[in-house]
Amino acid sequence: MTMKKDNCFIISEIGVNHNGDIDLAKQMILASKEAGADAVKFQTFTAKSLVSKSTPKVAYQKETTKSSESHYEMIESLEMSREDHIPIIQFCKDLDIEFISTPYDVDSAKFLHEAGVKTFKTASADIVDLLLHDFLARTGKPVIISTGMATLQEIDEVIEIYRAKDNMNIILLHCVSNYPCKFESLNLSVMTSLKKRYNLPVGYSDHAIGFIPAVASIVLGAKVIEKHFTLDKNLPGPDHKASSTPEEFKELVNAIRLTETSLGDPVKRVQKEEEQMREIARKSLFFTKELYKGHVVELKDLTLKRPGSGLLASYIPSIIGKKLVCDIAADSMVYLKDFE
Repeated sequence: MTMKKDNCFIISEIGVNHNGDIDLAKQMILASKEAGADAVKFQTFTAKSLVSKSTPKVAYQKETTKSSESHYEMIESLEMSREDHIPIIQFCKDLDIEFISTPYDVDSAKFLHEAGVKTFKTASADIVDLLLHDFLARTGKPVIISTGMATLQEIDEVIEIYRAKDNMNIILLHCVSNYPCKFESLNLSVMTSLKKRYNLPVGYSDHAIGFIPAVASIVLGAKVIEKHFTLDKNLPGPDHKASSTPEEFKELVNAIRLTETSLGDPVKRVQKEEEQMREIARKSLFFTKELYKGHVVELKDLTLKRPGSGLLASYIPSIIGKKLVCDIAADSMVYLKDFE
């Protein structure tokens, strides 16, 4: 994962929205690239190794998939075969967009590692799969760790695994694991707590509607933002309805980039485009009335008016009590040459 110094790394989370169709996957990668994503992310698993056949569906899955389809059957229909990974990875290389995937077990992680994948991403649900994290830590590669549903103690335990393997090339993603999640549950301020507690870069995995939370996360220091992506919210599958279309994703990317530009840096300076306004709209010292040579200037002889191209109010103490060396017309700008 290559992050530009001042830019957030934006991931298009294709996940399982390819529905097992390699052509659809390629269309989504191309659309993600055109929308401005830095990377696309898939999920690598087999139903057999991920779920037992008795696993129930969660609420949002019941709403977005057939009631006759079991959790196991749903997962099985969303698999991307190992063979299909290879052309997908090459397609990403050809488009110059990074391929990232979430392995759901050690065997899947080994496959991705051997396939040359540069960056891993772990699912929030797998914060407790310590065997998976142990393997990923030993690869020495960057790992993006989602923290949805996790307690601080669970995050501590995972961080310790990476620390023990001398691989702290990790990023913690704040996440709320619901699709979509409510704004009142987002609790984005946790990002600052995670950054302080672990002294690690942080990011945000966004499952909310719209792009406002993702933009807010930039202000809180997000270095990575992940957002689910689809070509059509009406496609079959559990995650499409809570995903962004290409148009929405492009709007998200543009909002993030404008926010980054707007934030600038912590140095307070007069901006170039302010210079004319500074000179015109600020006030300078003027004489209130006609005065004559030898007059000792008093405060009542002075006022402040636009433009601001003359002496500022800070000169008043040094002018009071000075004698004029020439006659002064009313409403004249004050100059230092007017005084002895």
